[in-house]
Amino acid sequence: MLPKYIDVHSHVTFKDYDADLPEVLSRMEEEDVWTIGVGVDFATSQEAVRFADEREGFWASIGLHPTDTKTEGFDTSKYKELVTHPKVVGIGECGLDFFRISGDVVAEKKRQKDDFEKQLQFAIEYDKPLMLHSRPSKGTLDAYHDLLSILESKKKEAGERLRGNVHFFVGDVAIARRFYDIGFTTSFTGVITFAREYDDVVRFAPLDMIMTETDAPFASPEPFRGRRNEPVYVKYVVEALARIRGSDTESVRETVVTNAARVFKISSR
Repeated sequence: MLPKYIDVHSHVTFKDYDADLPEVLSRMEEEDVWTIGVGVDFATSQEAVRFADEREGFWASIGLHPTDTKTEGFDTSKYKELVTHPKVVGIGECGLDFFRISGDVVAEKKRQKDDFEKQLQFAIEYDKPLMLHSRPSKGTLDAYHDLLSILESKKKEAGERLRGNVHFFVGDVAIARRFYDIGFTTSFTGVITFAREYDDVVRFAPLDMIMTETDAPFASPEPFRGRRNEPVYVKYVVEALARIRGSDTESVRETVVTNAARVFKISSR
């Protein structure tokens, strides 16, 4: 059977958990929480796979974040070593991040798009969903528009092999609709427990097209703001989704777990 909760995007292998990792994992087991550990470069992708391989209820997504490691580049030959592992369920986090672009903006956007398109093609080749990262520049939705332009064009050619989830979604209803129209889901973080600007999207979204995540150790929900996040806090995201949508918490919880298992082909026990 599937777990009570699935946190579809976390970074439990980061150094933030060095001091008390056994306790973090114990709390996950007690609360029946599974998670997808997400790589941001090749080294962290390797670590996510190794970590998942050694533990029940842990899965891995492998890829290159658009801005965390600007000098690395996506090397297909290296990621081929990881992608066939049975615990690898996604490619990314990959995408476009225009939030803090400096210097030659045109060159930086081209670099990001080139790396993203390599990962997009890699995901299609290996029939894996994308774990998308998209962060627009302040006051705009520019990164979403550019990302969707690439995806919508490619979707016509790739069909059902091009799919995935938009992690830490902060777009509006119009942007969300475009993602849903091409079969991409969106996942929400603890931010929705205290910020009201995403309520309209949460209410608009078809329940079978949304998932829950923590992005731990970042973006802690209420009542843990300002402290390190961890996967067990995904339950607060579920509760917030239900409250905003005016829905029964248990039905939302069951559906978002089923959605995660469907999109990422996560096997039950």
